[in-house]
Amino acid sequence: MISKLVRQMLTAQTLSALTVSLCLLIDNIMIGRFLGPQAIAAYGLANPVLLAFAAIGSMLSAGIQVVCSRSIGEGSQEETNRGYSSAVGAALIISAALTLTVLLFHGPLATAMGAGTSGELYDMTSDYMAGFIIGAPATMGALILVPFMQMAGKNGLLVAAVLGMTVADVGLDLINVLVVHGGMFGMGLASSISYYVALIVGGAYFFTKKCVFRFSRKNITRKKIAELFKSGIPSVFNMAASVVTIFIMNRILLGLGGSAAVAAYSVMSTIGNASNCITTGIGGVSLTLSGVFWHEEDITSIKALMRLLARWSVILGIAMGAVLLFFAPAFVGLFLPESGPAQSMAVLGLKLFAAGMIPCCLNNMIKNMYQATQRVYLTEWISVLEGAALPVLAAFILSRFLGTTGAWFFFAAGETLALIGIGLMIRKKTGLLPWRDGACLMLPPDAVTAPDDLKEWDLRSLKEVAEASREAGDFCRRHDLSEKTSAHVALCVEEMAANTIQYGFGAKSAKRHLSVRIQSKKGRTILRFRDDCGAFDPIHYIPGEGKDALGIRLVMAMCQEIRYTYSLNLNNLTLEFSDAAAGSADTGTA
Repeated sequence: MISKLVRQMLTAQTLSALTVSLCLLIDNIMIGRFLGPQAIAAYGLANPVLLAFAAIGSMLSAGIQVVCSRSIGEGSQEETNRGYSSAVGAALIISAALTLTVLLFHGPLATAMGAGTSGELYDMTSDYMAGFIIGAPATMGALILVPFMQMAGKNGLLVAAVLGMTVADVGLDLINVLVVHGGMFGMGLASSISYYVALIVGGAYFFTKKCVFRFSRKNITRKKIAELFKSGIPSVFNMAASVVTIFIMNRILLGLGGSAAVAAYSVMSTIGNASNCITTGIGGVSLTLSGVFWHEEDITSIKALMRLLARWSVILGIAMGAVLLFFAPAFVGLFLPESGPAQSMAVLGLKLFAAGMIPCCLNNMIKNMYQATQRVYLTEWISVLEGAALPVLAAFILSRFLGTTGAWFFFAAGETLALIGIGLMIRKKTGLLPWRDGACLMLPPDAVTAPDDLKEWDLRSLKEVAEASREAGDFCRRHDLSEKTSAHVALCVEEMAANTIQYGFGAKSAKRHLSVRIQSKKGRTILRFRDDCGAFDPIHYIPGEGKDALGIRLVMAMCQEIRYTYSLNLNNLTLEFSDAAAGSADTGTA
């Protein structure tokens, strides 16, 4: 089931990562082909300001993934709704404030980015900032709604939103350069409008009755907003590191090769950011699923998740690296059709960039896992080293010997050195190689459930259900539960698992999965059911007559605590038992 979930989420996360970079990529192509290298340099100088804004949205988005994966793992729909409402409220206020600020001060901001105080480069830089920032509310809205769309399993709608945005941006960019001749302001405005198109297409779901999240002004609280931002702080380190790197690289390249070098770096970074959708996707899957499994105390699933994501990191890293390596001239030609220094530098830079794809995927996987498992300080240190300190240091040193060629090693060198550093840290802390027995998790001993205290089954038939029911009863007896409680747990496994297979699997039984886990922890006996069938909430289900209805009522009566959530296209039902609760349950009434 985890493998299927990873494939689905990886596709959705990768597409969502394109929601920010795709418009920028299209803009850069249009700018290069119709407005020239000077305009591309202006775009590159404006980038740090735009990334700083995106950093705030990314921080809120990452906070949503951490906070809501926690509430999903704990089975609290009410807390998930508080997170949703607070995220929407915070996004509206912040995006409005940032839009007003940039519109008022886009001139001084252009100067601060190195565009001077007047002239063509200054005008282009400030104009693009002004046009692009008009779409800030839509950009922020897209960033925060994407994780909720993924939690709701609306991956198809996410694809539709990205396609709508892409078509709108291409069409509006062509209108700008061929019809209205709106220059750099028009290019930025085209992106803004296309983000609103994406928001309308994707956001429509959240106004329907089928939406699994419920917005309420009463659910917007300062405490929850603070929790969202606090949980998303590590992503700020990552984005801030990117801003610092771009700013310093622009300064280094201006000194080495002038505006042509900056234009080359802008093209290479734009293509690189688009290709990094796979690294962002892997990091997003790691953050969301690690958080859910961590708060379910399911270390086995986290280990399985890391193995799967490591495999995908290598596969996708090789594939994307090969594409960048072999098609670098064609990609750069989309932005810089005329031969010249900027074009040749961009091609070389993109080929060297390709070497960093695999380590970048692995670094994102690991640091997001640390964030989800509440080792935030590790995520922050990795973000600073990987995103700024090591690449800038590499560019500074190598450019002294190799000129602009040395500077292009910044990405591959930074990612590779960061991965080596992470490996050495894991080896020192655990005494194991990073890929052995979940060593990369670096979990404290008390976080891992002893093998004797955990039992899991993947069930596909009623025969397997009967065997699992018997083993669940034996598990309870080995942990000194009374015969009555042991019988109740065994009965719950039989009733709920059998109902899922009989009524949930249906004609697609070969593609359905049911996972059952029993755990003994700190005096609690926890039974969890997870399946990928249609949504079914047994807590609020009003049963009719018959054996199956009686079985559901009986299970609900036996438990001390019951939690249900539907997220990521999965039913998650958690039941807790104690001898006291079981002893008081009347199995003869329902």
